[in-house]
Parts: sequence; structure tokens; C-alpha cells
Amino acid sequence: MPWIFVGMGFYLVLLVLGVYALVSRGPRPAPPPPPPALPRGNLYAMDGTPLAVTLGEERHYPLGKSASQLIGFGERASGRGLEGLERDLNAALSEGRSFTLTLDPWVQALAERALWKGLERSQGDFATLLVLDREGRLLAVANGPAFDPMAPRKDPEKDLSWRNHAFLVALEPGSTMKALTAAMLLEEGAARLSTPVEAPMWRKVEGWTIRDAVPHPPRLTLTEVLKYSSNVGISLLSERIPKETFYRYMEKLRLTGKSPLPGVRTASPLVRPPEEWSRASYANHTFGQGFLVTPLHLAAAFATLVDGVYRTPRLFQGQEAREERVFSPETARAVRQALEEALAPRAALPGYPLAGKTGTAQVVVRGRYSKEVFTAWFAGFVPGDAPRYTVVVAVHHPKGEIHGSLVAAPIFREVAAGLLAYAGIPPYAEGR
Repeated sequence: MPWIFVGMGFYLVLLVLGVYALVSRGPRPAPPPPPPALPRGNLYAMDGTPLAVTLGEERHYPLGKSASQLIGFGERASGRGLEGLERDLNAALSEGRSFTLTLDPWVQALAERALWKGLERSQGDFATLLVLDREGRLLAVANGPAFDPMAPRKDPEKDLSWRNHAFLVALEPGSTMKALTAAMLLEEGAARLSTPVEAPMWRKVEGWTIRDAVPHPPRLTLTEVLKYSSNVGISLLSERIPKETFYRYMEKLRLTGKSPLPGVRTASPLVRPPEEWSRASYANHTFGQGFLVTPLHLAAAFATLVDGVYRTPRLFQGQEAREERVFSPETARAVRQALEEALAPRAALPGYPLAGKTGTAQVVVRGRYSKEVFTAWFAGFVPGDAPRYTVVVAVHHPKGEIHGSLVAAPIFREVAAGLLAYAGIPPYAEGR
């Protein structure tokens, strides 16, 4: 049939044309190679000192153990961040972006030297220390035991030296909270530093016994409540303000919210809302028991006593500063004055008016407050009358001596001495 021959002829023509097109075009070119991977971005200190850099295919940490828990580390082969800022900033670092931190290498080294010595002396499980300047910049984030990011890694469940305890561990703040509670009382007009309170060595609240550890007179002023760190005294004075008011200040101090450092992983505070507080729970909160905050949260809140303004802590150069007034300058100054007068002897430096508050927080173990496990705290200002720095120290589970006045205060004193020398502040003339 003629149409069959026509169709076959048409097919043969198309086949010949296709073969000709292939032959005339030549071999198909290979696909272009993928673009070379961008080198991983670097991390620098505020003065340009490299903290984490990529050389060839290797990731290096030039300062070794210094700030290692904050900086973190990544996979050996891929470089993908596993902990610390290497993890938190992994996406941006993988795109080649670099970051400059607010860390001062000199202050960081000073803080680490004092902290590591103090941790070894106390035989604690771990410790942390933060230094903030007046603008809320984190100049040092020290952790112990020391961690070498280039050394073979141990079992992370047993060896916690890799952990940034300052950001990732929520603890009861203990008696450091009394300074902030005192500021609330002053700001609300519920007390003055000279306000007296009948304070026995113990009291019962809803069947719960509140005790004081340091012997003191039965009648104390608010300044003396801070000096003797009286749980009884501060809880009695705090009954002058509603628990809702107390919680509102906690909110302003960011002791109830999430990370104060956007984009950086931190543990969240564990604080129940005030409607769930019993009278005993409220009393405990006033002296730092019954809720958990990280050392970072506490340091930023304590820094409010510099001038009454809460400043969101900053870790990156150029990071936006956010401020909110919480207390009046007069309230902040009055509390610092009381903390200067009540300063623990082992925190004192002759010739300098340092100010600060100790804390010794019992730790809950298996659902009950332990009689053996404590966190020793010290939170203070350098110098106390016109602070340039806020310093917070925490030593977890010290052995032998357990109190913040004996364990954490000497660490604060050593850091304070270094900071004063660094800032070129001479001792005050006698009688000033």
C-alpha cells in the first residue's frame, strides 16, 4: 500500500537527519565542575586575635584552651560545628562569614587563670566566671576544667570539660538573689537600708523551716540582712511587697525568659508563675531558692545594679544594645553601698571599695535538697563605687569548704586585682 512506503521513507529521513546532527555536533561536553567550597568563616576577639580559623582544610584554635568551651568545635572531616559557637553559627560560618566577638583575650586569660586555680583548690566538679563591662559587653566567658579542642575527645557524658557551663547550666542563684530582692524593696519604697526587722535564726512558713547559717543579732537592718546573708530577714521584709510584684521584677531582669543572646544556645530559666507559688515558695524565691537560672542570666541581672538599667548582654561586635530601666540610679547606688559594707573578707582588696554578694545554693539531688552538693557563688562589682566591670563566679560541688564566701570570693578578688591593674586604677587614698 503506497501510504506505508511513504511513512517508512519519512521515518528513514528523520533517522538519517538525527544521526547527522549527532555526528556533526561532536561529543557532549562534560558538565561544569561544582564551584569550590567556601572556606569556613573565622572567629576573632575584639582586638582581632584569631580564635577559630581555617588553614587549608584544617580548623585551628590559636589560643588553645582559652575560651574553648565558648568557641566550641566541629567534626574533624567536614568541619560541621558540633558545640559552642561553631555549632550555633554553623550555617553562617559554612557560607564563609566571619564574626568578631566582644571577648578581650587579656581579660579572658586573667579570668581563666583565677578560675582554674580556684577550681583545683576547691576540688569542684566544674566552674564558670563571666566579666561584663558597663555597656553589657562580655569581656570574658571562662569555664573549668580546661578543655583542649584539638585533643582527642573523651566520652562527653563523663567528661564535661567541653561544656560552656556559663550558658548551658541552670542553677539556683542562692543568696546572690538577696541583692536584687533588696533593690526591689528599695524601689517599691517598702524598705530603706536602715529599716529594721526582727530576725530570729529560724522561722516556719507553712510547715517549711527557713534557717540562717551565720549567727547574728536578733534585730537586723536591711544592710545587716545582706551582711549576715539572713534568709529569715530578707523573706520577712519581702512580705511587704506582693509576690506578683516580685515576679514582675524578675521578668524585667530577664530571669524568667529565654536566651538573652539571640542566636546563641543557652539553657532557659526554670521559674514557675507566681500564681503557683505558695507563701513558702515566695519566701524561698527571695533568697534564691526554688528556681534556676544560668550564670549568664544572673550576671546580666546583677549588672543592673551598676546604674539601674538592664542591658542585654552582647557577645558580638556591632550587636544591637537593648536597654530598659528597672531601678533608679539611687536604688542601684544604695544596694552597692550595702554590698560594699557587707563585703566578704576573702573578696576584699586593701585600698579598693569592691562590692559584692556571696551565695551558697543547695543542689537538688534525686528530688531533695542535698546536704553535700552545693554551688558556691560570688557576684560583684569592680570597683564598687563606680563599677567598670560586673563579675560573677560559680563553683559547682566544691569539696571541704563549700560557702561562696570561702570558695568563690577569693576567685573574684584575684580577678578584681587584675582588672584594676588592667584599667590603671590606683588604690584610693586613705579616708576617701
